[in-house]
Amino acid sequence: MDFPTIISLTESELDLGALLAQITIPTTGAAAIFTGMVRGKTSSNHPRETNFLDYEAYQPMAEKKMHQVAEEIREKWPTIEGIAIVQRIGRLYPGTPTTMIACTSAHRNNGVFEAARYGIDRLKEIVPVWKKEIGPDGEEWIVGHYHPRPGE
Repeated sequence: MDFPTIISLTESELDLGALLAQITIPTTGAAAIFTGMVRGKTSSNHPRETNFLDYEAYQPMAEKKMHQVAEEIREKWPTIEGIAIVQRIGRLYPGTPTTMIACTSAHRNNGVFEAARYGIDRLKEIVPVWKKEIGPDGEEWIVGHYHPRPGE
């Protein structure tokens, strides 16, 4: 059976209900959803306020890596039915969902929680999406910790 996979890099607002409906099939009995959001205040490292974030991506490479994440999830958790990996780009304001990772399966004990957690961790690790944080004290590119190795 072909299970639904939604991969999207979009400037459009995320409709979490519609995305979940697209990865739900008749045997689905569980869904785990992670949604990242823009913070208005950051308290870790150096506290600061955020007016908005500007997200950018090289779309062909980002979508290729998002598909890779979905394939890795399916390999590690073969009982996962549906997968949605969605990343917003453009200008996003505090309280706005920026990303969604959702996994569905027949039952909650089939790895949906672990698969969704893995999905967001891998998205942050290997998908080339960049964000600039703009606040009252200026702007700063937020740099991730991942540096691709040859062949990745």
